[in-house]
Amino acid sequence: MKILKRISILLMVFVLMLNVSVSPQDETDAKPFGIVIHGGAGNMKKGEMAPEKEKAYQEKLKEILTTGYNILKNGGTSLDAVETVIRMMEDSPLFNAGKGAVFTAEGTNELDASIMEGKTLNAGAVAGVKRVKNPISLARMVMEHSPHVMMAGDGAETFAKKMGMTLVSKEYFFTKSRWERLQRIKKEMKKKKQKEKNKKFGTVGAVALDKQGNLAGGTSTGGMTYKRYGRIGDSPIIGAGTYANNRTCAVSATGWGEYFIRSVVAYDISALMEYKGLSVKEAAHMAIKKVGDLKATGGVIAIDSSGNIAMPFNTSGMFRAYKINDGKLVIKIYKDESEANKK
Repeated sequence: MKILKRISILLMVFVLMLNVSVSPQDETDAKPFGIVIHGGAGNMKKGEMAPEKEKAYQEKLKEILTTGYNILKNGGTSLDAVETVIRMMEDSPLFNAGKGAVFTAEGTNELDASIMEGKTLNAGAVAGVKRVKNPISLARMVMEHSPHVMMAGDGAETFAKKMGMTLVSKEYFFTKSRWERLQRIKKEMKKKKQKEKNKKFGTVGAVALDKQGNLAGGTSTGGMTYKRYGRIGDSPIIGAGTYANNRTCAVSATGWGEYFIRSVVAYDISALMEYKGLSVKEAAHMAIKKVGDLKATGGVIAIDSSGNIAMPFNTSGMFRAYKINDGKLVIKIYKDESEANKK
């Protein structure tokens, strides 16, 4: 009997130890995590894009999204995931950021980017840089290694060199398709005297929620084709193009920057959630409706602290993709593709 009693006690101790060792891991795995990315909104209508180009976008979005998701799956931070995927988009000539940046009226490339973490509300941004290969990484350096939030132009590049970042030649950003588009727009502007509001724009961005429950968001862009006078849009402005707060959501915007600045779109979504109790989907759609009411176009991606997402836009298309921890990978381009809201 004594032997049976001892065996029983040992079994009980073993079960208790097993529960202690397994339970925290199970709780961690059960927490929602995920990532949403966008490659810009614009007039992309189904059937008008060449099939090979559409396939190239889909394959690149899948590659980028999978990379970011794996960072989160392996316990990485939302901040690391956001920076990594935006760097990948900056390195691709498919997107209007970094390598694929559009040209200004003077035939140069001027890049903007911002990043923010929801746990501390720390943020960093750069604007009007011309020789920084990955502006999103410099934005993070501003956030983590300076007392400032935003740096611009030559000063930002001086800071980049001080931080050990190698600057690239201005020729690095040249892409034939972007250059040819600039020439077409110059001719149009000369003949029709069109306003800048009719010109195409684009941006890239990402928002993520990690297993620790922390949110982060980031945005990067080459701005608007034919932009002049050192024009800066919403992408590097915290609260307009990027925002993240663990209490609410993380947001990255793309669109007609002047109106996103005036409407403080990214922060507006967070505020609608915090002060009015709206869901991330309700808040994001309301913010884009406000932009539309001003006769402006664009879209946002957002994710909240529970893993719910929103991707509203008022153009005919927006390059977008997401993956939440149910393992579902979704890639969309056109307006007529239904939007998913919850994991």
